[in-house]
Amino acid sequence: MPSQDTKANFVRENFDKIASKYDRFNDWNSFFLHRAWKNRLVHEIEKETQGPIRVLDLCCGTGDISVRLERSSRVQSLLSLDFSEKMLSVAKNRLQVPIQKGRATVEIGDATELSNVQSNSLDAVSIGFGLRNVNHIDKALSEILRVLKPGGVFANLDVGKVKNPLVRKFADFYFFKIVPLFGYILWGGKNDMFDYLPVSSLYYPDQESLKQKMQDLGFEKVRYTNFVFGNAVLHIAKKPIRP
Repeated sequence: MPSQDTKANFVRENFDKIASKYDRFNDWNSFFLHRAWKNRLVHEIEKETQGPIRVLDLCCGTGDISVRLERSSRVQSLLSLDFSEKMLSVAKNRLQVPIQKGRATVEIGDATELSNVQSNSLDAVSIGFGLRNVNHIDKALSEILRVLKPGGVFANLDVGKVKNPLVRKFADFYFFKIVPLFGYILWGGKNDMFDYLPVSSLYYPDQESLKQKMQDLGFEKVRYTNFVFGNAVLHIAKKPIRP
């Protein structure tokens, strides 16, 4: 596991390496379930907002959530942002037509410093399996809160912690022993990133801790939905209408 100081560079460089394999890796390790979870994320954003939606898909990776957001008739504008150039290259190819029509923009950016995004300008921000990869979660959450409009919604999909001890034992074996093997098969050999991805979950807050962190930083109406016994979790939070 890289240190906090080296984490950003490690993640960027290694995501660049595996970008072309990443979507297939997610399909394999989740038995394609991640697709339904991402559909649910978009549905929650639609449910929690009114009228046209201006949305930022942060840590967008290959654009798997971005393409789902763009298909929504409610989404007026979409900004997809990530700090991995190779991941963004895949996202640009998938969003080529929306980019040409001016509905979507794809940019390199840092989740902890959204200097190109105005405060109180967005109706929604989404992250899919990316928050645990930033080197300062609090900074990223604070920036998300800043750029959201009052009443705006934040939807975060990531790994969770399984509470049931029997299920957790099986889940840990699968996540730490089997999941990296899928990556090795796709890559054609051992790769540090496929080892990092499961290990990174150990340093990521559990469901209740992340909920509390969001509340402490200023979000309200924070709730979450567990998938597959808590192996994955979708947090939904809102920016207060009044400070």
